[in-house]
Amino acid sequence: QVQLVESGGGLVQAGGSLRLSCAASGRTISDRGMAWFRQTPGKEREFVAGISWQGGTTSYANSVKGRFTISRDNAKNTVYLQMNSLKLEDTAVYYCAARASFWYHQNPLEYDSWGQGTQVTVSS
Repeated sequence: QVQLVESGGGLVQAGGSLRLSCAASGRTISDRGMAWFRQTPGKEREFVAGISWQGGTTSYANSVKGRFTISRDNAKNTVYLQMNSLKLEDTAVYYCAARASFWYHQNPLEYDSWGQGTQVTVSS
């Protein structure tokens, strides 16, 4: 099983940018679909973005489309989420997840490896 560690979260003003990183260890993620999810208290974990094993296919939630970009560097065993034009409603704990498949999925139950999460707080 792969271990995932997120970093890059923090406090940012609305309109600002953050770049999240997800570093994997234990095994390669070059054959794994990867995704970012987010969660706020009392709500279900929400799909944010997904990327296929070689990065050729990506998908985004409508709420972040055009503002967020997911990417990966398989040589570094790392996945990224560039977040621009941040809004108050983007405030959440962001989780990185790996799926035992070449392809990502929007259902969090499809993933077998998760990071501990990183807090992103957007202020006005």
